[in-house]
Amino acid sequence: MQLQPYATPGQKLWHFTFLAIAGAGLLFLILPILVIIPLSFNSTSFLSYPLSGLSLQWYQEVFQSEVWARAIKNSMLIGVASALLATILGTLASMGLTQVEFRGKGAVNALLVSPMIVPIVISALGLYFFFAELGLNATYTGLILAHTALGAPFVVITVTATLQGFDKNLMRAAASLGANPVKVFFSVVLPLILPGVVSGALFAFATSFDEVVVVLFSAGPEQRTLPRQMFDGIRENITPAIMAAATLLIIFALVLLSVLEFLRRRSEKLNG
Repeated sequence: MQLQPYATPGQKLWHFTFLAIAGAGLLFLILPILVIIPLSFNSTSFLSYPLSGLSLQWYQEVFQSEVWARAIKNSMLIGVASALLATILGTLASMGLTQVEFRGKGAVNALLVSPMIVPIVISALGLYFFFAELGLNATYTGLILAHTALGAPFVVITVTATLQGFDKNLMRAAASLGANPVKVFFSVVLPLILPGVVSGALFAFATSFDEVVVVLFSAGPEQRTLPRQMFDGIRENITPAIMAAATLLIIFALVLLSVLEFLRRRSEKLNG
């Protein structure tokens, strides 16, 4: 007997209605992106439709301009450094939270992920006054530490989720064979939780690369990042070069999402 996909006409109507609502919501979310991308190829300096012509001059300006090049370089430097620190600290914190039981564990976990909950303006203001006492405002070190604090919660969440399915007997077996804790971690634990660690690192990097509020408070002229440069351009002189930079960020985000999806499927295969 062949099963019908819908029991009643009402269920079939609701199914297609739901698809229409979901499609409309998706279109509403991606419509700004669909508007931005064509403007980055406009041959004139005006942000208007219809396009006067097609040109790559604004992408050329982004890659060849000293101002934009410095902003991209700063974003990459701060993003990579903060993601590396956040990955190390977040992974260690996750190991401690999952392997050890202690009083106040919930409070510690809440404190570690609090940068995701606290409004970014409050975090930026607090970091500004804290770094002012230490002389870290308008320095690369200060921005890297600030972005590390913002990215570490993503590492804690992803690595902790990966460790939930980890078999602790593997650690005990390695220890019984004479391996010290460091050897156990790098030879047994890390290879199995690597997809979660890399996912957390990518989230931390994306958080740093896209962050602008903390940079507005704590960065100096030499630490101007790509989002800060785009923000200043919107305020002072709007050109299609900003749309070109935004398009590059969109492509970058799509690449990161593709990598994360690949890691997710790989993790499912390993755990399956």
